[in-house]
Amino acid sequence: MKVAVVGATGMVGNVMLKVLEERNFPLTELIPVASERSVGKKVKFGDKEYEVVGLETAVSMKPEIALFSAGGDTSLEWAPKFAEAGTTVIDNSSAWRMNPANKLVIPEINANLLTKEDKVIANPNCSTIQLLMALKPLHDTYGIKRVVVSTYQSITGTGVKAVRQLENEYAGEEGEMAYPYPIHRNALPHCDVFQDNGYTKEEMKLTNETKKILGDDSVNVTATAVRIPVVGGHSESVNIEFEKDFDEAEVRKLLNDFPGLTVKDNPAVNTYPMPIYAEGNDDVFVGRIRRDYSQPNTLNMWIVADNLRKGAATNAVQIAEYLMENNLV
Repeated sequence: MKVAVVGATGMVGNVMLKVLEERNFPLTELIPVASERSVGKKVKFGDKEYEVVGLETAVSMKPEIALFSAGGDTSLEWAPKFAEAGTTVIDNSSAWRMNPANKLVIPEINANLLTKEDKVIANPNCSTIQLLMALKPLHDTYGIKRVVVSTYQSITGTGVKAVRQLENEYAGEEGEMAYPYPIHRNALPHCDVFQDNGYTKEEMKLTNETKKILGDDSVNVTATAVRIPVVGGHSESVNIEFEKDFDEAEVRKLLNDFPGLTVKDNPAVNTYPMPIYAEGNDDVFVGRIRRDYSQPNTLNMWIVADNLRKGAATNAVQIAEYLMENNLV
């Protein structure tokens, strides 16, 4: 089982390597792949060092699985070339997510849709993954009509350039800016680029990807995405209107019983999800679960997850595990 990690020297690529190692993924050969300027560098995996190769070399090595986290342009150009060589690509960019020919997969929700013919599989947006992990069991039981979500997103979602910007601002030093404004002691209501409709791409991903993953165009989602000076993970304030009424105790049980979710909700002793708990963990944490008394059949909750792990690397590796366990590669 040869596995390529495309973008192995990047922030998510590094976490992919870490997750593959932690989960004892049964690979026989690792192929770290990056841009030409990184070719020849070494990456550590287990007790070995592996030399980074370029994309053409990686395609010629015909890995069974390629985990991509190298940006949309790279994915659009190279994912089909890997697929033509017989490789199954799991892509972390937005390049293939809304293409009707490509599955958009959260393993706990819709991995059962995958077949051997799926050669380019899309990993959802980080904010979508943690939102849908919490929405799925509730939608199955009560039927979701409308979701209002406000995100509070870690700078790690932007990448290493943003981490450096925050570090420079902490230190009072000048440096390259990832954002149009300072992020230290600030909150930017601006994740990704603005669209003609006034929403950002990140906000529209939450709207569009939710419908595709749940397979239900009737679920309406409206979003505001905000970048905050946090490293550990993304947080979301979520208001959900259901078709049917609910019981709060049953809601908690449905969430706690769903694989990959942890309910952390006891305000009496200040227990609620926060990025400092989520960082380095694969679970999605849910808390502040309470009825919205302003209208019928409506619930509020707070969702937190490590955006580099379940929001990106871990979800991709879980897809690869599902493919292997079900002989789909």
